[in-house]
Order: sequence, then structure tokens, then C-alpha cells
Amino acid sequence: MGGPVRTEVQAYATGLYRRRSGDPMQYLPEEAAGYVAEGFRAVKLKVGFGIAEDAAVTRAVREAIGPDIGLMVDANHAYDAVAAIKLGRLIESFDIGWFEEPVPPEDLAGHKAVKAALTIPVASGECEFTRFGFREVLVQGAMDIIQPDTCSAGGLSECKKIADMAAAFGVRYNPHCWGTGIGLAAALQLMGVLPTHTPTSLAPAQPIFEFDRTEHPIRQAILQEPIEHFRGIVRIPTGPGLGIEIDRDALTRFKAG
Repeated sequence: MGGPVRTEVQAYATGLYRRRSGDPMQYLPEEAAGYVAEGFRAVKLKVGFGIAEDAAVTRAVREAIGPDIGLMVDANHAYDAVAAIKLGRLIESFDIGWFEEPVPPEDLAGHKAVKAALTIPVASGECEFTRFGFREVLVQGAMDIIQPDTCSAGGLSECKKIADMAAAFGVRYNPHCWGTGIGLAAALQLMGVLPTHTPTSLAPAQPIFEFDRTEHPIRQAILQEPIEHFRGIVRIPTGPGLGIEIDRDALTRFKAG
């Protein structure tokens, strides 16, 4: 992999989903403030529920966490380019770190249109695979930040190739990370060797780790030592392989059929 350039990473809290009951204008800002109280310096809000509601909730969350905490939004390709641009212009003033999957993943022209229209960086790529898929993304200049999922885009060696390609194009790389502790560990090992986003800057920007904070009974239970954060910082495991040990008894408990 080329040797580690860091031993720990800053994490952002993924959560802030809509619930079956309650007022999102109340529970989402409260949830976001809770992540900040845990020590996270950035949070990601799910949008895609209508432009007016998304804009209002984004404002409420920004007001709850204050101006110094990073805030990203993720539409999970809920919009077309016209709607995504309209929403983006309504929330640009809230200092949004990135607008994730504003349009369907296959719509590279739509990504480019959103990217050209907004000052908010466009992030995407969890539904793209291998260096061959990302080659077209990079050649077209469709995204400011690519987000391959280490467990589905081709594994560690393939994602390192994608990261090297992104660096050559001057495009930032922040892995998408979802699922079990195995996926967390794989993404962390990759992040240990990723270059800084701005390598010649006096204060280089570092890749940031996606840490899902929603309920997931299997995620940490299958690890003998769960991957945790301390005040929003996650250490990269240093053991053999991915740096983790699987709890075989937990695998038996969660076995289906």
C-alpha cells in the first residue's frame, strides 16, 4: 500500500435520517447537536425530501451546531440537476462541506451541471466501481470529491489505484463507508495511505472518515475490539491484515437460517 502517512483520522457522524414520527425540524437539530457534544467536528444530513423542507432542515441543523462544525448534505440521488441546483442555491450560505449524490450516479452530465452551478463541492461515487468506472468520472471532471466504497469498488488494491488516479486529476478522495466493522477497518486501512487533499498547503486538508452513528446491531458486535471514536477521532487499527479480529461466536449468533 506504500506505507502509512497517518495513524488516525477525523471522523464525521453520518445519521440525521427521517423518522416515522415526530417533527424533523426538532429531532434532527437535536440529534446533530448530540453528535457535536460527543466530539464530532462534522455531521452529514440526509436530504431529498423536497426542496423547501430540505432547505429549512439544513438551516435548522446549521443553527443547532453553530458555524464552526462541518455540515455536509446527502441526497442519495433524489433529484435531477434542475432541482439539485435549486436546493444547492438555497443552502449555499450555510457553508456546506459537500453535496453528496445530488443526481443519479449514471448522470455524469447532471453532476457536471450541478458542479458548475454551485460553490458547494459535489461528492459522489459510492455506486461506481473499479478504476475503469472512475476513469470516465475523472476525465469528465464530474465531481469535486469521489467516494468509492472500499468493500465494493474493487477492494484495497483497486481503491488505491483509484486514489492515485484521483490525485493525478486533482480530485479529492473520501471513502464511502457503510456496513459492518470489517468495512470500517478496510476503509481505515486505505485512509492510512491516502495523500492529503492539498499536499503543498501549509495547512493541508486531510481525508475524513465516514462513521455511521445509526442503530446497527451487527456492525461492532462481530469485532472482538469494536472500532470507536474519541472526540471524533478514530485510530487506524495496527494489527495484522485489516487490524481486527472477528468474534466467531457473534457470527454464530447472527447466522441466518
